[in-house]
Amino acid sequence: MASLVSSPFTLSNPKVEHLSSISQKHYFLHSFLPKKLGVNTTQSFKSFKCAAIGNGLFTQTTQEVRRIVPEKSKGLPTVKVVYVVLEAQYQSSLTAAVQSLNRKGEFASFELVGYLVEELRDENTYKAFCKDLEDANIFIGSLIFVEELALKVKAAVEKERERMNAVLVFPSMPEVMRLNKLGSFSMSQLGQSKSPFFQMFKNKNKSSAGFADNMLKLVRTLPKVLKYLPSDKAQDARLYILSLQFWLGGSPDNLTNFLKMISGNYVPALKSTKIDYSDPVLYLDTGIWHPLAPCMYDDVKEYLNWYAIRKDTNQQLKSPNAPVIGLVLQRSHIVTGDESHYVAVIMELEARGAKVIPIFAGGLDFSGPVEKFFIDPVTKKPMVNSVVSLTGFALVGGPARQDHPRAVEALMKLDVPYIVALPLVFQTTEEWLNSTLGLHPIQVALQVALPELDGGMEPIIFSGRDPRTGKSHALHKRVEQLCTRAIKWAELKRKTKEDKRLAITVFSFPPDKGNVGSAAYLNVFASIYSVLKDLKNDGYNVEGLPENAEALIEDVIHDKEAQFNSPNLNIAYKMGVKEYQKLTSYASALEENWGKPPGNLNSDGEHLLVYGKQYGNVFIGVQPTFGYEGDPMRLLFSKSASPHHGFAAYYSYVEKIFKADTVLHFGTHGSLEFMPGKQVGMSDVCYPDSLIGSIPNVYYYAANNPSEATVAKRRSYANTISYLTPPAENAGLYKGLKQLSELISSYQSLKDTGRGPQIVSSIISTARQCNLDKDVDLPVEGVEISAQERDLVVGKVYSKLMEIESRLLPCGLHVIGEPPSAMEAVATLVNIAALDRPEDGISSLPAILAETLGREIEDVYRGSDKGILPDVELLRQITEASRGAVTAFVEKTSNSKGQVVDVANKLSKMIGFGINEPWIQYLSDTKFYRADRGKLRTLFQFLGECLKLVVADNELGSLKQALEGKYVEPGPGGDPIRNPKVLPTGRNIHALDPQAIPTTAAMQSAKIVVDRLLERQKSENGGNYPETVALVLWGTDNIKTYGESLAQVLWMIGVTPVADTLGRVNRVEVVSLEELGRPRIDVVVNCSGVFRDLFINQMNLLDRAVKMVAELDEPENQNFVRKHALEQAKELGVEIREAATRIFSNASGSYSSNINLAVENSSWNDEKQLQDMYLSRKSFAFDCDAPGAGMTERRKIFEMALSTADATFQNLDSSEISLTDVSHYFDSDPTNLVQNLRKDGKKPNAYIADTTTANAQVRTLSETVRLDARTKLLNPKWYEGMLSSGYEGVREIEKRLTNTVGWSATSGQVDNWVYEEANTTFIEDEQMLKRLMDTNPNSFRKLVQTFLEANGRGYWETSAENVERLRQLYSEVEDKIEGVDR
Repeated sequence: MASLVSSPFTLSNPKVEHLSSISQKHYFLHSFLPKKLGVNTTQSFKSFKCAAIGNGLFTQTTQEVRRIVPEKSKGLPTVKVVYVVLEAQYQSSLTAAVQSLNRKGEFASFELVGYLVEELRDENTYKAFCKDLEDANIFIGSLIFVEELALKVKAAVEKERERMNAVLVFPSMPEVMRLNKLGSFSMSQLGQSKSPFFQMFKNKNKSSAGFADNMLKLVRTLPKVLKYLPSDKAQDARLYILSLQFWLGGSPDNLTNFLKMISGNYVPALKSTKIDYSDPVLYLDTGIWHPLAPCMYDDVKEYLNWYAIRKDTNQQLKSPNAPVIGLVLQRSHIVTGDESHYVAVIMELEARGAKVIPIFAGGLDFSGPVEKFFIDPVTKKPMVNSVVSLTGFALVGGPARQDHPRAVEALMKLDVPYIVALPLVFQTTEEWLNSTLGLHPIQVALQVALPELDGGMEPIIFSGRDPRTGKSHALHKRVEQLCTRAIKWAELKRKTKEDKRLAITVFSFPPDKGNVGSAAYLNVFASIYSVLKDLKNDGYNVEGLPENAEALIEDVIHDKEAQFNSPNLNIAYKMGVKEYQKLTSYASALEENWGKPPGNLNSDGEHLLVYGKQYGNVFIGVQPTFGYEGDPMRLLFSKSASPHHGFAAYYSYVEKIFKADTVLHFGTHGSLEFMPGKQVGMSDVCYPDSLIGSIPNVYYYAANNPSEATVAKRRSYANTISYLTPPAENAGLYKGLKQLSELISSYQSLKDTGRGPQIVSSIISTARQCNLDKDVDLPVEGVEISAQERDLVVGKVYSKLMEIESRLLPCGLHVIGEPPSAMEAVATLVNIAALDRPEDGISSLPAILAETLGREIEDVYRGSDKGILPDVELLRQITEASRGAVTAFVEKTSNSKGQVVDVANKLSKMIGFGINEPWIQYLSDTKFYRADRGKLRTLFQFLGECLKLVVADNELGSLKQALEGKYVEPGPGGDPIRNPKVLPTGRNIHALDPQAIPTTAAMQSAKIVVDRLLERQKSENGGNYPETVALVLWGTDNIKTYGESLAQVLWMIGVTPVADTLGRVNRVEVVSLEELGRPRIDVVVNCSGVFRDLFINQMNLLDRAVKMVAELDEPENQNFVRKHALEQAKELGVEIREAATRIFSNASGSYSSNINLAVENSSWNDEKQLQDMYLSRKSFAFDCDAPGAGMTERRKIFEMALSTADATFQNLDSSEISLTDVSHYFDSDPTNLVQNLRKDGKKPNAYIADTTTANAQVRTLSETVRLDARTKLLNPKWYEGMLSSGYEGVREIEKRLTNTVGWSATSGQVDNWVYEEANTTFIEDEQMLKRLMDTNPNSFRKLVQTFLEANGRGYWETSAENVERLRQLYSEVEDKIEGVDR
């Protein structure tokens, strides 16, 4: 590996002529894909294996490279200085300062040793640190913000604090700041003292940027004031502030004087020696810096004047048309002389013809300098076309507390694309290159996740770190990629609309002509048509756009030269093999997986084919698929294959032949971002980076899927723009279910007459016809039962009906640019109103209504769940009253066309007029007329805000902003019902701070669900607790719920998360068995690939927690984690910690078990093959003892742990996505696999927790599949809603049936009647059959094939006539597709 890293980029004396030309490339560091691809390229791809090197941690460097031991020859006293810092930029300055002092040898010899805070994770390094402190005179700490390491520093320094002569800690966590000690000056009272000095540390505004800026102001003024105060205390405080000035000044001279001042004043051996030192050399707090400029500038006009008269630049740079890039730099790198990586970026940009304005700040708030130097004070317009922050930090607040609203406000004023690139902080270049994870998890949390909340994009690593000197050096290929992309974004601001070229990319999953334009919840072609019409009106060249969306589909999916019904898509370009190899620098690296080009995918045998259609300057292209969906052998590989030649050719065409200015990926989601490579922090040989090349990537992503959107942001550099999921409606009742509901109404009015028993027997037989006997324990027909039992049977059936009726469904598909009408928003608002929001002081509407009758809503829910008839009826009345009150409110805020107009104004007119408030008017006619008006008013004010957000329409507006090179405001993704802040859509989606979960509220919800799960399992398992639960963690679910399922795992094993002073969760505490009141349950956790990418810190937390519990000295019958770990350790001959490995996922850069691909493409032989895929792909473990090793295969432990599972478990947490809507859920289901692994061959119970409503439920998997089938696939409201979207709607119906087969394959929990009813609905109904076949024959063929497959695999028993009819249909639709007319 080392051979890939050449010497660091250094220019001791930068001369202009060295730097102005692009030809001086040899100054830059490494390129590990040679320009000319020879024989060894594939080798370079293959050689990136992740091994646990050294101590298995990310950071392999040690303090010894930072140790200076003086010669003892001069008989001078020795002063030992120990320092701990976050980043290494101080290393070279401190080293130079100490070497210079030792060379002069005037009054003392200095011994120096430095530690990077991350190195202290290693036990041996930590011991060395404690040992070094034992004879240290001076300790210095700076920017220590990682809690577990801060506590280690505190513990070690505290022991020696009294003995040491001086302890100096600069901005860090309060626990470490309290260690400060300088003579009589101490900070042990930090945060408590009333003195003005300490008040600055109080967190008035939660931002540490404010804190740092207060410090900077103090640093400027305090020394002058304190100089004239007599007391020692004031002098000591003055010297502390001077120390901070020296430290922030960072140059070798400043640090030399700093060491002189502290030693002379506080080291006893030097007290009598007069040591002269100079005052700190002060640098500007904020300003503009250029390596070739004579000075730093405080005025942008002066800087630009200097720029204009530079002698070393060419005319291109002086042209008023040159793009201008703003850079944001950290002042500490400039003053410590560790700035070669900044120089590299500046020179690369200038060599590519871009002007540069590089600004810096000394504090942690860059928003002021951004406004001061990048915005023209007169015109208020931006002076730059794009901005690249090279700090890696959030714009306001650095590594500690952030102020995102302030950052967003500054960036919205600036209104240009905002890129946040990263220097490697905790890894050396080689460590990063060797890691399959890529960037260190702590750095991902601090420097990728947090800048995303500001709207930052493109986390490209541009510099590495030399392990010896600690200095930064540019990574040449990465700097090129960063600069090219920054200029491309800048060009969007300057190019005319008419000249801009846009490549719209659609997806086709699974690969089939009927699936072109697949995307979650989106009517893709109707949306593209709506976007293109709007762009055309706006001045873009969209020549030849067809009349309507249907014609657009025909254009793209039919090859006009072949017959109309040909299976081929329209070919936009044929690329010869030589042209492909010339355009695609990494082509030969793909041959290991796919052989020589052109291969047989997207190819005619001679050329590579690019499918799509061009209209003027807009190209609509079909992204090729993974390519291995249909190959059972490839699906078994534990690591995913590289992209195939056709995939690479598509992106080469878009970038280099079509010459797109932007690519727009249309809908959730494609495969580009899931190609192999590092998880975060791509290198040149990571496929997503190679494929996207230099094209700005804009991506329409569903607002409810922030986790995969985040993967697209990090791995394919996407500017993700959220779109709304379709408006939700209640599922309602139909056919037999409706009849059943009418019978129940009759029973309630007539139950006390003689007709009661007769109606109950009708209810029982109708419930059987509707297959409700699987969900409700029905008595045998004809047997007489008591009145009380009759009530209970009716109550249970009624409760089931209400559950079906009130279930939320997204109806139809969303079209970009068509927001829901006010009335379409009602069901969403009713569900928003159903949740308590204690943090906002808002009570839920059902709770307010239940209170009027003296009931707690939780009791009503519980009673209804048990089937207590009066409670079921009361819950129905509460639900109806909620809907009525919200509808009345919405009607009053909308006009005759159903549009919402001026909500705020209408609300203020309504509120406070008591009886005239529409919700009060409505409730006055119900039994809830005495509802608390104050609480209702607070709730409806909140709902008014939500309504405004639901109907806001900025999805098209934001796209146009992105295409014009403007800033797209960021916004969270997630479930709009739980978190209405997800709205309005049309914002750049971000996830959350990964260290902020699980929250306290998530932990509370998790306890309820876990307790219900364990109770249910006990009742179905002879009163025994499950010993092990196998469960799944999803990325999006944990974002939506702030870590509920993560918290469930912690509660099962009996630990609780502990947040630090900054609110970050990085450790756990054990809950005693007495408090827990039950045994600790063992877990096998399967993390989705996306969860692994986003929450690697939480995987670390979970692994630490499980191992901590395994090592507790507790009885085995009370600690199943320990029981199983001991058994497995004995059998495998390993330590208990290794045997307690329970946190699994895919190999880095791979996603899913591939069972979904096998099922969708019918490319599997038997269930054993599916189970092998699961074991092969999901058996990679995370090890908290060696996090740097990344994901390592631990298949044996995985199998042994799964073989102890008594139950499998997943969560559903939002109404839009249920078990059969997506293939992810069955793809991660190990139910049948566990049965095969268990020694007793017993099938585990399978459970699903449903927290989609306020009334959380734990159901069996089969109950949930039945509920899903009744409310979606078999529900006329749902399928008619889908069919109203035409071509795409047929595909959605087929997809639900295919996913149902997936559940049969992995769990065997699908009832026969589900397939039978689906066949009746879609095949036996001639009219329906014709609609499906005519609208999308390809998807209809797949539907028929899926029915035949369900029967052939033994999942559906049906009549021979049904099977024969399906076979006949299959050949008819084949003929139709192939154009054969019989």
